[in-house]
Amino acid sequence: MSIWGKLAAAELLVTGPIAALLGNRAAPQAPRGAPDHAENDVAFTVGVIALAAKMAKADGVVTKDEVKAFKSAFKVSDAEMKQGARVFNLAKQNVSGYEDCAEQLVVVFKGNRKMLEDVLDGLFHIANADSEMHPREEEFLGQVARRFGLSDIDFGRVKARHVVASKRDPYAVLGLDRSVSNDQIKNHYRALLAENRPDDLIARGVPAEFIAIAIEKVAAFDGAYKEIAKERGI
Repeated sequence: MSIWGKLAAAELLVTGPIAALLGNRAAPQAPRGAPDHAENDVAFTVGVIALAAKMAKADGVVTKDEVKAFKSAFKVSDAEMKQGARVFNLAKQNVSGYEDCAEQLVVVFKGNRKMLEDVLDGLFHIANADSEMHPREEEFLGQVARRFGLSDIDFGRVKARHVVASKRDPYAVLGLDRSVSNDQIKNHYRALLAENRPDDLIARGVPAEFIAIAIEKVAAFDGAYKEIAKERGI
């Protein structure tokens, strides 16, 4: 079943603020022994939709580009859009309440930093849809990152890979200090690629419909590494 079918059926365990956005007060529990991602994919999708809606409200406007980016990132058809639109419209009514959604994701994902960064990547993807990030959007994303328990350094690292390529600091994109050795750069780059392959994101609970996250991440890592390699002659 696609993630949109799951949202429509609300057949997995979804509680708290996320349940409220689904209009589901008493969703049945997932089967005992089900893998974490069986619950994570619904929470991930609703969480990103809700936080994206609140982010759009934060800058005061929802542009056609943002809606297009959302549909593209989630591989959602016009027919399926109504499932996401219902959650989006409920969440965008005001900026308050994002804290509860963000903190519930921390609980659902059991503090999994990779999953939380995946959510943040998705929000950056949508915020950059019109090629210009509003200062209020960046401030909002910083607040979400702190609710996720990410440090300012972590936030800067995620932000760096969403900056226009010509203005990126390649070391910041890879999360490395300029003093590291060539071998350290190579090993770190390979590790980043290994843990951000589409299959790995799906395995930890990112819905297959949101594969744009992996593609965008890997492209940023690849571009940064090539720039450093050229600079260092490695």
